[in-house]
Amino acid sequence: MSDDALLDIQPGRPLWLITLADLALLLVGFFVLLQANQTLTPHDLARGIAEGFGVEPAPVAMPVASHGVAGFAPGSAVLPQSTDALVKWARAELRDPRVRLTVTASTDGSAADVDPGSHSATVLAADRARAVAAALAAGGVPDARLLLSTTPAHGPRAVVVTLAFAGETISQGTPR
Repeated sequence: MSDDALLDIQPGRPLWLITLADLALLLVGFFVLLQANQTLTPHDLARGIAEGFGVEPAPVAMPVASHGVAGFAPGSAVLPQSTDALVKWARAELRDPRVRLTVTASTDGSAADVDPGSHSATVLAADRARAVAAALAAGGVPDARLLLSTTPAHGPRAVVVTLAFAGETISQGTPR
């Protein structure tokens, strides 16, 4: 076969069709991801994607003890009492490098217990958690060992600081 005969051979599919097929597959994948996001919790979806890429999940911290601040006024994130006892407890417990503290705040679910600016209970709970975390940090608790969270369940107007065993640390400082 001559070189001129090779130039006359047409490809089996036009290039635009291959590009269109790639785009269609990307769109199908995107819609599958959207559908999965509706039926799974964001935590389950992230765990599934991480497992798909072969990433090992971080170990779940085991709660051991807790301490808290209660008595917040409705709609307020101002600390209702001194946090000296909480700071003393946290500093003593964090001497062990294998533990971490989780600061979880909640609201009581009433219409009065919301953030005055945004009218959101979640924002108010986050403000309460930040106020307690700031008091802990001001008392010498390293903020790198604090995890802030809010609870969707309505309970008392309080912030609970939970001590959890996070696992042994390796030389780089990440938990095993």
